[in-house]
Amino acid sequence: MTQQTTQNNHPHTRYPDLSGKTIVVTGSSSGIGEAIARHAGAEAMNVVVNYLNAKQNVVDGLLQLIESAGGRAVAVQADVGTEAGIQAIYDTAIQHFGEIHVWVNNAGFEIQEATHLVSYDDWQRVLHVDMDGVFLGSKIAINHFLTHKIQGNIINISSIHDTIPWPTYASYATAKAGVLMFTKTTALEYAERGIRINAISPGALDTPINAERFKNPAVKQETTNMIPMKKIGDPIDVANAAMWLISKEASYITGTTLYIDGGITLYNEFQGGKG
Repeated sequence: MTQQTTQNNHPHTRYPDLSGKTIVVTGSSSGIGEAIARHAGAEAMNVVVNYLNAKQNVVDGLLQLIESAGGRAVAVQADVGTEAGIQAIYDTAIQHFGEIHVWVNNAGFEIQEATHLVSYDDWQRVLHVDMDGVFLGSKIAINHFLTHKIQGNIINISSIHDTIPWPTYASYATAKAGVLMFTKTTALEYAERGIRINAISPGALDTPINAERFKNPAVKQETTNMIPMKKIGDPIDVANAAMWLISKEASYITGTTLYIDGGITLYNEFQGGKG
């Protein structure tokens, strides 16, 4: 049996129109996905947390944080790069909350290797998650929105490397460039149906995926120097933008990629009139 979604109008939410709506966030046990899931909980949303390899106590702790913030939450372990995995996420959402209003394609990872040495298996592993996962998640969400006449939202979490080349990360940059055009194309395709599809491309953030490289102070300083604002970002910066993008305050925005990067896509080398 499915449950009807109601708007709760929690007095402390920033975007009251999100209250009671259901959001799926793939790869949400840590980093950007976790920040989005927690912010969605603070907006009194129903949150479907997806993970693949996270420890159970970490997932349980996140569910408790979401619920203590005013939301409702459920978790599902699934591989977003497979149709079976996406179907499991979808089924969990419908089973627990009866409806889906927002789907965030966040899951992703990277492998560093000189391009001439990259194995085909590793190339496919990155595209499997970073591009196939976006397609499969978007497909099932769009089908749901169309079937139930929902003017839903999709957000694809991309990267500044959808436009900035990144040597030794060719598979990752290629996947993210694909996400950029996939976002634009699908946004145009479904705009008349009231379905909004946008992307967020973060720059250097203080996430678990970057934690290892930032342990080296020289690497962290080098990265900081590349950023015009001279500071590393936080996953919260992306979560804040995501909540705004899915709210009615951004109701006239679709097909846009929002760069949250401290200005790194502005060619910092030219700052001060150099060049």
